[in-house]
Amino acid sequence: MRVPVYFGAAALLSATLAAQPPPAQRAAAAGSSGLTLAQIEKPSIDSWPTYNGDYSGRRFSTLTKITAANVKHLSLSWIYDLPAAGTIKATPLQVGGILYFTTPNHVYAVDARTAREVWHYTFSRSRGGIQIGNRGVAILGGTVYFVTTDCNLVALDIKTGAEKWAKEFCSLEMMYYGSVAPVVIKDKLILGPSGDDLDVPAYLEARSPENGDLIWRWYVTPQKEGDPGLETWPTLDMAIHGGGMTWQPVTYDPELNHIYVTTGNPQPVVAFKNREGANLYTASIVALDADTGKMVWYFQASPHDTHDWDATQAAVVFDGTINGQPRKLLAQASRNGQFFVMDRTNGKAIVSSEYIKTNWLLDYDAKGQPIPNPEKRPQIAGALVTPNQGGATNWYPPSFSPQTGLFYVNATRAFSVWYIYDASENPMGWGGTDRGGYAEQPQLKAINYKTGRIRWSIPRYGGNSGILTTAGNVLFNAAAGGLGAYNATTGEPLWNARLGNSVTNGPITYELDGLQYVVAGAGNRLVAFVLNQ
Repeated sequence: MRVPVYFGAAALLSATLAAQPPPAQRAAAAGSSGLTLAQIEKPSIDSWPTYNGDYSGRRFSTLTKITAANVKHLSLSWIYDLPAAGTIKATPLQVGGILYFTTPNHVYAVDARTAREVWHYTFSRSRGGIQIGNRGVAILGGTVYFVTTDCNLVALDIKTGAEKWAKEFCSLEMMYYGSVAPVVIKDKLILGPSGDDLDVPAYLEARSPENGDLIWRWYVTPQKEGDPGLETWPTLDMAIHGGGMTWQPVTYDPELNHIYVTTGNPQPVVAFKNREGANLYTASIVALDADTGKMVWYFQASPHDTHDWDATQAAVVFDGTINGQPRKLLAQASRNGQFFVMDRTNGKAIVSSEYIKTNWLLDYDAKGQPIPNPEKRPQIAGALVTPNQGGATNWYPPSFSPQTGLFYVNATRAFSVWYIYDASENPMGWGGTDRGGYAEQPQLKAINYKTGRIRWSIPRYGGNSGILTTAGNVLFNAAAGGLGAYNATTGEPLWNARLGNSVTNGPITYELDGLQYVVAGAGNRLVAFVLNQ
């Protein structure tokens, strides 16, 4: 049931859900008949069918019932506390009035109007794997797909949560693990493994939604003589073990049929003596043909990365105007502090700029790629560098509003001293790290995509959540102890709700029964707000 509460001094009153109905009733009440490919390609206002809401990665909703003028009247609709341990880092999908979301090795289905639990699935035969978090599920037809920590792709019945099949897509013995939210593209599930601390090959692959069989696989680094990019590694062996994990959901342009995959850092992570060169295609944005997995173009956000600045942040797809001409664009606020806008048909940079003040690059090359300053590489004596290992931003998704023309990112400027502790000619593992340092107040930043200039920047007091923007000119983001709403044009704070924890995922919004809901995860709690006016 909905529990009405009132916000005084941004405080959230406690709420308790009604008793849950028996499991059989919950399954019968599911109401979701699944999701068609057409519904994924053109999402309706009463759904949130993919990790980012649609293929673009914009995390922008066309809903307008909640506006900058009335958002202050949002009230609590319901709270769902997890029955098992876990932190919600997943973005829920809302299909047919049911929310589907994950924590490591768990999948939940709850009613989107009331939070009544429909079903809860546990992958009880897990053999281990790192439980850093799980980004969520994919849905196609009557099947829900997710990955387990021990490298299984699992298919569940959407109505009951019963397991249909499970198939290994990476090897736990090679220290991979699963955390990514799969993405349905055409007749394929697109996903990749996680694990950036060992020198194992990274890849993105397409699998069959019917049985999990492999359709194609693209390796981030060269795996044999003659592969593109091998000239940027000193040896084939270093390239084969070069890393570059693909642990974030991809974005996609159906018209161009391009998948945009963002890749992780090279190996060894910090030490670099045995991997001189650009180390392609690590720390890059890469366009792949969705049918074949063949590379179309690439742009390297951090050539020869030596600071663990993987470039796995979302490659956001949108159309815009540059110098009066309509362009097909793609933008990324990368972990290294740099903001890039490029033509997504060919990967040519249009804007290369910094969105926080950095000190590690000399300039940009003719392609718009950064030129690293050798003096800011990690050293035995240490080098003071900004950003730090956590980066100017990290896994938490940004947002782009076509209404304001602004790209929004949660950013931090932090300094640390970078050291080499394995000074041998053939370092292994990390080979170094960063220590301590000074961090400025975290910021929520709005960037003009045409110029790369900061339109506005405000202090950020919440945790590391994703961002949601709407056509009501509202931006939702983590706030101190909970969720906040801001004017998307000016950054003015408009509303705040304390949830007992800061937001830990990417908020979503949807409309049911004429009401617009906003849903966010906060630790082990999923919370929904609604505008009852």
